[in-house]
Amino acid sequence: MAQKILRINTRTKEYVFEDVTTYAKLGGRALTSRIINTEVPADAHPLSSDNKIVFAAGILAGTNLANSGRLSVGAKSPLTQGIKESNAGGQFAQTLPKLGLLAIIFEDKPETDDFSIVRINENSVEFLPAGEIAGMQTYAAQKKLQAKFGEKAVTAMVGPAGECCLQASTIQFSDPEGLPTRSAGRGGMGAVLGSKKIKAIFLDTATSNQKLEIANMDDLKEIRKEWTDILLKHPVTSQGLPAYGTAVLVSIVNEAGALPTKNFREGKFDQVEKICGETLANTITERKGKVKHGCHTGCIIQCSQVYNDKDGNFLTTGFEYETIWGFGAHLLIDDLDAIATMDRTCDEIGIDTIEMASSLAMAMEAGVIAWGDAEGALNLLREVGKKSPLGRIIGNGTGFTAAAFGVDRIPTVKNQALPAYDPRAVKGIGVTYATTPMGGDHTAGYSVCQNLLSCGGTVDGLKKEGNIEISKNLQIATAAIDSLGLCLFVAFAVLDDERGVPCMAKMVSALTGQDYSVDDILNLGITCLTDELAFNKKAGFTKLDDRLPRFFAENFPPHNVTWDFTEDETEKAKVLV
Repeated sequence: MAQKILRINTRTKEYVFEDVTTYAKLGGRALTSRIINTEVPADAHPLSSDNKIVFAAGILAGTNLANSGRLSVGAKSPLTQGIKESNAGGQFAQTLPKLGLLAIIFEDKPETDDFSIVRINENSVEFLPAGEIAGMQTYAAQKKLQAKFGEKAVTAMVGPAGECCLQASTIQFSDPEGLPTRSAGRGGMGAVLGSKKIKAIFLDTATSNQKLEIANMDDLKEIRKEWTDILLKHPVTSQGLPAYGTAVLVSIVNEAGALPTKNFREGKFDQVEKICGETLANTITERKGKVKHGCHTGCIIQCSQVYNDKDGNFLTTGFEYETIWGFGAHLLIDDLDAIATMDRTCDEIGIDTIEMASSLAMAMEAGVIAWGDAEGALNLLREVGKKSPLGRIIGNGTGFTAAAFGVDRIPTVKNQALPAYDPRAVKGIGVTYATTPMGGDHTAGYSVCQNLLSCGGTVDGLKKEGNIEISKNLQIATAAIDSLGLCLFVAFAVLDDERGVPCMAKMVSALTGQDYSVDDILNLGITCLTDELAFNKKAGFTKLDDRLPRFFAENFPPHNVTWDFTEDETEKAKVLV
């Protein structure tokens, strides 16, 4: 079975299955970024008919290799005005190969305001009226879709935020239990899909007999054992993440004095023990939730979890470090149940938790609500789901909210809110924030590995030395991992095991039957970044956009460090275009 690209015109409702020849040897992020750079005018309005949105499985999707089920969603971002790849778990990427698909491209824009459900099978595409699920929050809409298509229906959908085309809106993907809990979270991808009047996508495999063509199955089986061994022998991927989820980082980053507190004023949160990973795990256990949970079929790291409320009823899943920090230390809130409720609310509305946390911080800076006011924060967040004027301000993100409320302490780069590591104390991540084409984004080059965790070596996060090189190398490696469709967290093990990158190359070789080297892995990342930087350059971005906000020149306690890189220095972290 040769994989195809499905191209769908959302105005005419026409579609075509195309050979991948034009985009051969690409997948995941490398594929979405190549399509956007090639086919979307860089000066296009992100919500116009000129923009396209691409859903692409990674090169290794459908192989059952551990942690190979991540999905890339690409478009021109309404939030950053640059190119964007937003990475998501869920069942979507592993299901695409069952339909003979590598990617789906949605293009053009309807002339009416009616939302549709797009049903896709291996031979056809059907536009169905969204009907009553239009306007619904995601959990309620998913129940309707399950009643229509089956309990384990593999779906993608937008919530009210995406329907309103808000700049921080997400696309929510169904998880292994069929719940809409996995997000393409950053950059407003939900707004792009919403602008094309798509409420939901359903991948219908009921009549499909497609099987992924694997060139050397015996070789792949042997390599799969080695790959699994690499992940199961590393303490982070086999112990830390399964035991505490990504919230394992709360105490670690706080102890390092790098946990941004009260809108990046301090590096330690006094009430951290109330929201840390250990407390999270204990609470989950006491309430009979799940400490270990996979975001997609084939995950063996199991860093997700199922969090129940005080009465033992399901509240949320995929309750991550960034969200706990954002609605916690960032806002001076120490109530884990309140934070979990905000996480669930964001999933229901279809809105990014990182962006919303900083939007709420802008409201607190302006005195709209008080610092630490969990009830006030939740009420403001719920306004987004109501589509109220106030909700539209909050839902358009940190920069928009700051402008509306007259705030000048705005933690964004390229208008995207910064995540949960202060760049003055984790300088490698600061270089990544500044220079990634994605806007303020930690996942694009996760130097926390070297700055705090000593995975793949140790580079002092409080000093400048070595951090430009680390950021550049990790940006290349991350782009390659995203293009293969692997979970970013495999990097912890890969960085510390000399078998790691060669094993990744061997996996591609066994799948395709073509020689694939370590250099090919790195070149995949370089190719991806080259496309992304080229698009942003055409869109008008310069090195002056690669700046952190001026307030990072402040001394940052407890280490009393500042952000002291120039734009000329950080420019060296970018691949040449």
